[in-house]
Amino acid sequence: MAASEQDVLRRITSTKKTSQITTAMQMVSTAKLNQIQKHTFGYRVYAEKVESIVAHLAKSHLISENAAGDAKDSENTESISANDLLQQRPVKKVGFLVITSDRGLVGSYNSSVLKQTEDFIQATGHSEKDSVILAVGGTGADFYKSRNMNVAYEYRGVSDVPTFNEVREIVQTATSMYSNQVFDELYVCYNHFVNRLTNRFHSIKMLPISDALVKSQDEKKEQGQTEIMPEYETEPSEAALLQAILPQYAESLVYGAILDAKTAEHASSSTAMQTASDNAKDLISSLQLQYNRARQSAITTEITEITGGQAAQE
Repeated sequence: MAASEQDVLRRITSTKKTSQITTAMQMVSTAKLNQIQKHTFGYRVYAEKVESIVAHLAKSHLISENAAGDAKDSENTESISANDLLQQRPVKKVGFLVITSDRGLVGSYNSSVLKQTEDFIQATGHSEKDSVILAVGGTGADFYKSRNMNVAYEYRGVSDVPTFNEVREIVQTATSMYSNQVFDELYVCYNHFVNRLTNRFHSIKMLPISDALVKSQDEKKEQGQTEIMPEYETEPSEAALLQAILPQYAESLVYGAILDAKTAEHASSSTAMQTASDNAKDLISSLQLQYNRARQSAITTEITEITGGQAAQE
């Protein structure tokens, strides 16, 4: 019985140490969540304004391949061409930019986005053979590689609070692949942060920029959130205007998705660590009760043996 007591006591000590670790990790994740939420709040205003401007231009019929055709010859020397963002062609292969985390201990965050991305790929009528994966996050990259899917690009080590410069490489690579016809459409798939306990899968069409954005803005207009202006006068030219705005829109779309996904990741991590800490406390209570019973049983046995020995001597 003494050995059993020691085993239970050893488990109690080990569980308490684990609880201390998970509690510390929860505090770290919560701090990261608060930090990125403050950053995201200010950025959301900018992203919504850029999306609104692009939708206005599309509604005014300024967004077209012809309008952006000579954009590369304009004074703007951005590496991302507006014409690359507008190219329309028959869809043979579809690209999916999937955002996951680089590590575990985030609950069902990764499994949720990977499972729902698979469902979305099937819903679009495509198979794994004609799908091209652009993985942002080590978990997604490893998952698709293990399934022998076409992982054309992977980006690991996204910061806990990503900077805008981190996204430029991703957007430039995606547009370059699109321009080189590696895929004919590109969707951004990630988990959208709703609150600390809930996130929701989102899939946004990034390339080519099409009337889908206008339809989205029209829906917002019906809800009284925005208003589409039908006409624009451009200076110096339509091509220069599109070359300045469309790359910003593409970058803001991806950056906003990564920020949103990172926020959901930190929330999932905080919730998972809190759940682990609560489970550890419940386990400690159960083990403590088991230890007390074992100790009480040992004491009772000792008293019985002493009493029996005394009676034998009499």
